[in-house]
Amino acid sequence: MATEEMAVMLLNRLSTLETQRMTWEHHWQEVADYIVPRKADITKKRSAGDKRQELIFDGTAIHSAELLSASLHGMLTNASTPWFSLRYRDNETDMMDEAKEWLEGATDVMYQAFQRSNFQEQVHELYHDLITFGTGVMFVEADEENQIRFGTRHISECYVSEDDQGRVDTVYRKFKMPVRAAAMRFGEDVLSQKMTKALAEDPYSEVTIIHVVRPREDRDVTKEDTLNKPFLSCYIDPDEKIIMSESGYDEFPYTVPRYLKASFELGYGRSPAMTALPDVKMLNKMSETTIRAAQKQVDPPLMVPDDGFMLPIRTVPGGLNFYRSGTRDRLEPLNIGANNPLGLSMEEQRRTAIRSAFFVDQLIMGEGPQMTATEVVQRTEEKMRLLGPVLGRLQAELLQPLINRVFNILARQQAFLPAPEILQDRDIDIEYVSPLAKAQRSGDVQSVMRLFELIGPMGQLDPGVFDYMDTDGMVKYLIKVLGVPASTVKGEAEVEEVRTQRAEQQAQQQEMAQMMQMAEAAGNAAPAVKAVGALDEAQAAAEAEQQPVEAEIEEVV
Repeated sequence: MATEEMAVMLLNRLSTLETQRMTWEHHWQEVADYIVPRKADITKKRSAGDKRQELIFDGTAIHSAELLSASLHGMLTNASTPWFSLRYRDNETDMMDEAKEWLEGATDVMYQAFQRSNFQEQVHELYHDLITFGTGVMFVEADEENQIRFGTRHISECYVSEDDQGRVDTVYRKFKMPVRAAAMRFGEDVLSQKMTKALAEDPYSEVTIIHVVRPREDRDVTKEDTLNKPFLSCYIDPDEKIIMSESGYDEFPYTVPRYLKASFELGYGRSPAMTALPDVKMLNKMSETTIRAAQKQVDPPLMVPDDGFMLPIRTVPGGLNFYRSGTRDRLEPLNIGANNPLGLSMEEQRRTAIRSAFFVDQLIMGEGPQMTATEVVQRTEEKMRLLGPVLGRLQAELLQPLINRVFNILARQQAFLPAPEILQDRDIDIEYVSPLAKAQRSGDVQSVMRLFELIGPMGQLDPGVFDYMDTDGMVKYLIKVLGVPASTVKGEAEVEEVRTQRAEQQAQQQEMAQMMQMAEAAGNAAPAVKAVGALDEAQAAAEAEQQPVEAEIEEVV
């Protein structure tokens, strides 16, 4: 296909995606106006640095959204704690100590790459987009300096489409960049006449560019060049309808998670901010009304007689007002009869509803009686389990494609140590060991520990109950659930070797004990043997003395 025809075809598909997204844009704009004003550039286009809080009279929703996004960041991808590990799909291979240690080394390399990159700052923006707009878009690409680079894209720039399994596999991004940056990235020879003229006259002026990433429909699988990669990457000048650059990716470079998603709605998701939006708008209107009522009570309007006073009325401190001498007319404040406590009570109801939508009460332990350490642990686990329904979708649409993409990029960069031959063509699975993922499995750990607590007293009455316990299986299960590092746990071969050595030592100790018992028995029997020997000697001597006497008697006879 010619490049001009391809550019026209891709732009026609973009117009369809723009039509499909149109109904979402007004919803996003309202959410941004009241909850995330710094990103309120969807249907309204404002200058950089412009004030955007003109509709906000109460910041409860803003603070609640920031708290929930920060909590998700800390419980899913915390920089200070492990949040994923790798394991082999084949259980036999996964039990091999050499295989586990190589895989743990690869995991360490991935963590170092995450820490070296801009991942933490970009993923926080992604969580904030999830909480507010319901859809987040992050771009993951290789970087020459830091191995990996991440970029969270504003929802207003992106148009997405799903595959047959409901996963986003197509992203059109419409964005602006300085024309000098476009020349540096794509080269001056591919710029249109309009861009070339702008580059010469005003290199800091911005131009519109469209980046298309979608599955490549026609490719030669026998070739490994960028033009035959599984995913197409194409930069287009929409004004001139020309392709500025064409390449490809081995994996889909975007991760597009949705917080919640209706089965009949394609592409985009819904968020807690959308759920709380009616209460947020109502609270801001109530706050505005309450503020005005309070102003009227603090600085009430004045009732001025129609005659007898010299205008203007001065209400400043120390102001002088002149009135006709002898008149009884006075300036009086207008009592509007406002009921401020009622208004404040209704506002607090709306604030409570907003906090509930963002799980604020569950995320923050309120002040109360002193709790024990066990109660704190249980409260923390309960808090994390409340976010469990969100974990499944985020694992499938954010963490899994993110980890796969990073692993493949590092593998192509040869960042891992050479794998042993036994690990060739072995499938690898991802295990999530973040605090939120562990909280989902904490109930199983408590069940195992509870079993030990109950069987202990029963074993004192009947030791046979311990026959039901498979201690090896329980230890393996606890290691798996708790996400214990492989470097701190012995492998199957090492455990078998230790047990063999222990059995040999026990056999040697038993043999030595038997020999000591035999020696001790021999020592105890020595006096008796000696006495028996002395008796035998005495008897033999007596017999020897008796034989000559008998001989003499025989001679006499």
